[in-house]
Amino acid sequence: VPGAMLLCAGFGAASTAVSVADDMRTGIIDRFRTLDIGGIPILAGHVAASVLRNLLSTTLVLAVALAIGFRPQAGPAAFLAAAGLLLTYITAISWLAAVLGLLAKTPEAAGGFTFLMMFLPYPSSAFVPIETMPGWLHGFAEHQPLTPVIESLRALLLAQPAGSAPWTALTWCAGITAVAVVLAGVLFRSRTR
Repeated sequence: VPGAMLLCAGFGAASTAVSVADDMRTGIIDRFRTLDIGGIPILAGHVAASVLRNLLSTTLVLAVALAIGFRPQAGPAAFLAAAGLLLTYITAISWLAAVLGLLAKTPEAAGGFTFLMMFLPYPSSAFVPIETMPGWLHGFAEHQPLTPVIESLRALLLAQPAGSAPWTALTWCAGITAVAVVLAGVLFRSRTR
């Protein structure tokens, strides 16, 4: 279930990249710039919409999982922690998608750039244990950003020990968000000169 939730969030973030690329191409940004609005607030609007859209879709994924037999064992505090981690992850990938939308020259290219975000759950612990993967894939699967997020969500929802995975996941999400916000600001300024 955590892997399916992150897949869903990756698909949702792809639409953010496409929307940003479309806005950059159609001229709406030029109209905003006449109002002396900076790039970060404009992009933050796209990110906020992405977060809301993704929270709704991941809630639907969880509802379907519950309907087909997923039985989380988490208490209220663990559910809140899982929701907070999921919100942090969705925010991070939404900012990353905004950056990809700024890098792309067309909305179609932006959709292609986001393939990586939709691909990353597969070589992680989302669907199979890392130990069962080919040896050459272990290092990547263990040290990519989605594995600690998935392990944390799984542990929180199933009331299992999480170890240091939540802190690692939060560190990855904070790092991705910080780098993406800075890059988004720089790219927005360079694209709107």
